[in-house]
Amino acid sequence: MKKLFLIFTVATLSLSSNVMAQKTAHINLNDLLLLMPERKKAETDIQDYAKTLDGQMRTMNAEYESKVQEYTSKESIMTEPVKIDKQKEIADLEERIRNFQTTAQESLQKKQSELLEPMMTKAKKSVEEVAKENGYKYVIDSSQGMLLYADASDDIMALVKKKMGLNAAPSTTEAPKK
Repeated sequence: MKKLFLIFTVATLSLSSNVMAQKTAHINLNDLLLLMPERKKAETDIQDYAKTLDGQMRTMNAEYESKVQEYTSKESIMTEPVKIDKQKEIADLEERIRNFQTTAQESLQKKQSELLEPMMTKAKKSVEEVAKENGYKYVIDSSQGMLLYADASDDIMALVKKKMGLNAAPSTTEAPKK
């Protein structure tokens, strides 16, 4: 009986030490991205694109200011139909400017994503490779508190739902099994 207890204790301690020995690491992904040589070119390209959009915006604003100034200076001699036409022209230009601001902002964000995504992919791939090479089970991005890498493991959602008596359909937020 003592021998069986000893074997059980050794097996339990061995299993516990394996679970506790899982290595976790962290990295500041933002700092890593800043060190990458392609970051400088991406930033320059983004700034150039933003300058182009800003130039277009300035042109539209100058046109708007010109139309408002013309309307204000000649309003007293305008006939009612001409006033209405000029007011509509100015209102339409205001709307175009608002639409341009929205699409320009979306376009700039898209450009940033296009240029930064390959860098992110490269960085995450390197993190994954280093994690596997060094036996890390989890790597956390310390700049965002986000899990960058996790060793393949079992998704216990079904077991927890069963334990809690939840028989609902699978959630669409469940992570796929690796």
